[in-house]
Amino acid sequence: MLTPAQIHDLPKVELHLHIEGTLEPELILQLAERNGIRLPWADIDELRQQYEFTDLQSFLNLYYANMAVLQTEEDFADLTRAYLRRAQAAGVRHAEIFMDPQAHTVRGVSLSTCMNGVAAALAESEAEFGISSALIVTFLRDRPVAEALTMMQDLIDMRAPIAGIGLDSAEVGHPPIDFVEVFSLARERGLRCVAHAGEEGPPEYVWQALELLQVSRIDHGIRSLEDDALVEHLVTHQIPLTVCPFSNVRLRVIDTLADHPLPAMLARGLAVTVNSDDPAYFGGYLDDNFIALTRTLGFGAGELATLARNAVRASFLKADAQAPLLAQIEDWLTAQV
Repeated sequence: MLTPAQIHDLPKVELHLHIEGTLEPELILQLAERNGIRLPWADIDELRQQYEFTDLQSFLNLYYANMAVLQTEEDFADLTRAYLRRAQAAGVRHAEIFMDPQAHTVRGVSLSTCMNGVAAALAESEAEFGISSALIVTFLRDRPVAEALTMMQDLIDMRAPIAGIGLDSAEVGHPPIDFVEVFSLARERGLRCVAHAGEEGPPEYVWQALELLQVSRIDHGIRSLEDDALVEHLVTHQIPLTVCPFSNVRLRVIDTLADHPLPAMLARGLAVTVNSDDPAYFGGYLDDNFIALTRTLGFGAGELATLARNAVRASFLKADAQAPLLAQIEDWLTAQV
């Protein structure tokens, strides 16, 4: 079995990471004190007790409540740097990071505050942490479409430093078809498109994301296995799926990690990647997910290298930036033999 040190050395790319989901309890308390915010939790132990979820919505309730401590550009920059520091320790070389501006503007934090804070940290990520990065703005599917359209236009007007857009939050009852106009506007501006689909929602949501939103990759997508025609389409076109094992288990989408469909997805030729989603809430960062796959599912160096290659190829990096990472993965694999 591979050791944690060996797994650390594998060059990794993270494609499904919500920056708000990296808000650790210690930082929550620190920012609350800095900003004079009174939290409903008496101490860090009581706060940690809230991290037992029955489904996606129960997680989202705590997730949004904790965001109250994010108030200033400095707060958002500190949050982002904390993730980058931990990602560096996990062996991450490139990260494409989601941010939900609506989750902040609805509570009175300006779009420029959250954008500037995160972007400032990402601008220094390669020099400071050796991690190249891209920022993806995600829209909350359970908020009004008109609000998303307005924000999309605001992002265009402010020339926000983003590589693409996505769609997230409570999936059931909020199909991708509702956001066709938003994604069309983004594509007109040359932005890449991704969307959460097929986690709690049905395979039909994956079809809609592909055909109507014209996304280049699917976030989660584990329920795609329920539709053979969809699997064939995903394999034929090698459309990436950004799978999040710890997340799936903690949100009760999958009973246990041992039951996870990831081995079946790889066996069928799907372009799956592994990611940490909201690691502060789901029990681990990218290296923790990889370690768990070796211990619980028996993944060896070959499977981990396949996941790492898939992530590089699924990224928004240009070919000349992908090539050295792919070469480093091959060097790592050779060293494990």
